[in-house]
Amino acid sequence: MHANSLLLMCICLARPPEVRPATQDRESEIRLIVRGDDMGSSHAANVAGIQAYREGVVRTVEVMVPGPWFNEAARLLAEQPQLDVGVHLTLTSEWDDFKWGPVTRAPSLVSGQGHFLPQTSQRQDFPPGTGFIEAHPDLKEVERELRTQIEIARKAIPRISHLTSHMGTATATPALRELTERLSREYRLPLELEAARPAGGLGGPDASPQEKEAVLVRTIENLGPGLWLLVDHPGLDTPEMQALGHTGYRNVAGDRAGVTRAFCSPRVKQAVASRGIRLISYAQAFQERLAARSTSTQSSPSGLR
Repeated sequence: MHANSLLLMCICLARPPEVRPATQDRESEIRLIVRGDDMGSSHAANVAGIQAYREGVVRTVEVMVPGPWFNEAARLLAEQPQLDVGVHLTLTSEWDDFKWGPVTRAPSLVSGQGHFLPQTSQRQDFPPGTGFIEAHPDLKEVERELRTQIEIARKAIPRISHLTSHMGTATATPALRELTERLSREYRLPLELEAARPAGGLGGPDASPQEKEAVLVRTIENLGPGLWLLVDHPGLDTPEMQALGHTGYRNVAGDRAGVTRAFCSPRVKQAVASRGIRLISYAQAFQERLAARSTSTQSSPSGLR
């Protein structure tokens, strides 16, 4: 036998077992997106959002352009170029004593003081005239406001990858959803992530930090294969955040500091590692979905799906 042929045979015999196709791996893989909301709303939210990424399990954060701390958020995010960022489209200002308003001139979107209204829809335990939907906002003003928020965010944070809706307001009615979906298509920024299943919460605002940690560990231990999404609000127990609150939600600082602690918990990170869970971002999930569609199209007869 020719020496080259013998060498080729030896190489083939020594080849390691075939790796399973990616599609088979994906069927058994547990993927988890942990998202931290409301960067830009306060200094504490900014610091906690970055901490939950650098020291914890957060892989995507949402930034509120009208928030008074947006500029700091953009600066901090520039220092963490691998952290995925979405625009948290904002049309409400929920806290009693701490307010923000639109970045455009939008008379139909504001209170008499020029701030966004506190709630998406009127709550019985809130004063009259505090619901966004009941105020019958001008959709042209809504579109101009959301469009400007997106453009400001993209200029300040060029890697923006998607859109979400603060308090669900930007998608709260069929007309609002149609408008927001149209902006999503125009700017090529996916809206939300419908393919992900909700992983649950951290026990609610009255749960202690220890209880939040325990709930998150149990959640991680019980996740099955697939793509999961867990959303909460990292914060800090500081005087700034202690001053935030509204009817029905006063323990803001304690609650959100507990979220940060759970997201950064060594027990939580160990549970993720021991189960082989892959922490991913919105951007990664969207990229994988596009890659899967491309592969499916190429493998279909005549390239048809």
